[in-house]
Amino acid sequence: MIDTTRVRLWRPLTGVMTAALLTLSGMLVATAPAHAANDSTKEPIKVALVADVDTFNPFTAILLASTGINRYQYEALVGYGKGSEPVAGLAATWKTSADGKTWTYNIPTDRQWSDGEPVTADDVVYTYTSIMKTSALQAANGGLVANIAGVSASDPQTVVIALKEAQASNPGQEIPIVPQHIWSKQDATTFAADKDVVGSGPFTITSYKTGQSVELKANPRFWRGKPKVAGITYVTYKNTDAAVQGLKSGEVDLVDGLTPAQYDSLKSATNITRNSGVGRRFQSLAINTGAIDINGKKLGDGNPALRDPAVRKAIFMAVDKKTLVDRVLQGLGTVGETEMPSTYKQYFGFADGYKALPFDIDGANKVLDDAGYAKGSDGIREDKSGKPMMFRLMGRNTEPAHAQMADFMTSWFKDIGIGLDTSMVTPDKVNEDSTLGKYDLYFTGWSLGPDPDNQLSMNTCASRPNADGSGSTSENNWCSAELDALFKAQHAELDADKRADLVKQAFSVIYEGYVSNPIWYVKPLEAYRSDHFVGFTRQPEKDGVILNQNGYWGLYGAKPASASSSTADDGGLPGWVVPLGAIVVIAAAAGAILASRRRSTGEDRE
Repeated sequence: MIDTTRVRLWRPLTGVMTAALLTLSGMLVATAPAHAANDSTKEPIKVALVADVDTFNPFTAILLASTGINRYQYEALVGYGKGSEPVAGLAATWKTSADGKTWTYNIPTDRQWSDGEPVTADDVVYTYTSIMKTSALQAANGGLVANIAGVSASDPQTVVIALKEAQASNPGQEIPIVPQHIWSKQDATTFAADKDVVGSGPFTITSYKTGQSVELKANPRFWRGKPKVAGITYVTYKNTDAAVQGLKSGEVDLVDGLTPAQYDSLKSATNITRNSGVGRRFQSLAINTGAIDINGKKLGDGNPALRDPAVRKAIFMAVDKKTLVDRVLQGLGTVGETEMPSTYKQYFGFADGYKALPFDIDGANKVLDDAGYAKGSDGIREDKSGKPMMFRLMGRNTEPAHAQMADFMTSWFKDIGIGLDTSMVTPDKVNEDSTLGKYDLYFTGWSLGPDPDNQLSMNTCASRPNADGSGSTSENNWCSAELDALFKAQHAELDADKRADLVKQAFSVIYEGYVSNPIWYVKPLEAYRSDHFVGFTRQPEKDGVILNQNGYWGLYGAKPASASSSTADDGGLPGWVVPLGAIVVIAAAAGAILASRRRSTGEDRE
């Protein structure tokens, strides 16, 4: 669910915009490099943003871009270290009671909000109870508070979380804490939190221009120390091709989400360093098994034939994952098994007694034959009501891999007597239709944190949404009593090895529900201007990623390469020196170009 939202308009001074300026070249009195020799500590890191955001409200933000940016603004009680191990966040220390049902956290007095107000236990109580008591605030982390009986402040620096039952996961991780003195004055369900943000992390948003940019400034009160750069500016691009050109020209300093071809094209580029890290994301083919809302009423218009596990099993068997990894990713990824990426080795793989279905066209045909789905004269099978088995396959038009995978699958599915009607649509359309069950098949994916609790909770029956799509977030609107029991068991199991076995069983049960077929674990591809900034911290440090971490280390650790190679804070404009009389002409040209830009949307969720 939740694969999208907002809009973007243009990328800075490229394409048509550059051409417009060149037509005014007679008025340009001098030129300079795009990155002038200013004091680089005053300049932000410019990051290409291709995926859209849904909201910067941490209670409801789900998309990967949104949650990634929010990690720089709001800390949880307990954070993730450079190796994704638990480290101090707003709390410096924490402990559990002997029965594992009471967790106590100490917040040092040096923790401050970016406006200078102290971080107190009351902020934590406000954040947690807001989620617990308000359905509309449960979209992002509702599943993480289901086992919490109460949250209290024993003194301004001490938080006590009482659990209904002992649990393995630390209840102080994952949930971003917001300042009560700001949020209690707002309607938290609708608060955009997209300008002049008060946060506790290393950077905070100063402004958000939909479809153009997100600007963050360094937080001088961050308890680990002020960042070595002035801030971060996310510059919106229509696609990664445009972002790569922006990287080459110096308009931006860092780009992620590269395709294998784009990554390869930068191999010999001057002053550009590439990074291929260990990912925490899976890409899958999701199947609508018959969506219902939290009250058990039908949701959407999924094809009834997909309620039959035999049909879904045949679909799983008709996907050649190895070919997709080799041909679409050019080998820069690994074949998917369960929804738990291989990054987290203790939870990776199938439980004993489970295994992945092989790519087997003959076997898939036999499954459908045995289930009574006969082929018609055109080779397409008929469902139990005599209708041709034609399924809708939806993907994002911003993701080239989706269209490529759809082409392969159309051929394979035809070989088993199933027709596909593929459509690549805007991500906001994917978001809306998948949330409301208005699909048959679609491409989706999630990024997982080190603890499996949240991902598993989204597959429980309690996570099904309201009729309008609000409320809790369900991964694919599927659940089972067996999965619910396994979720509860792993959640409470304190023995690490026993819990790992239960987690593997839970993910194996999801796989055998034939609802989500993990195709691959992608290897994130990034590149940055090493003549502008250095010191980017990877997570894990040895072979990890810079962006989309479980923490904020990637950009927090960055520093200018040198004062002479800094990035000019000019909103993306190159270093043209323009006579005053020309400014009005250029502004008019820019306005006309902006007005003509067609809006489009982004992708991807946490």
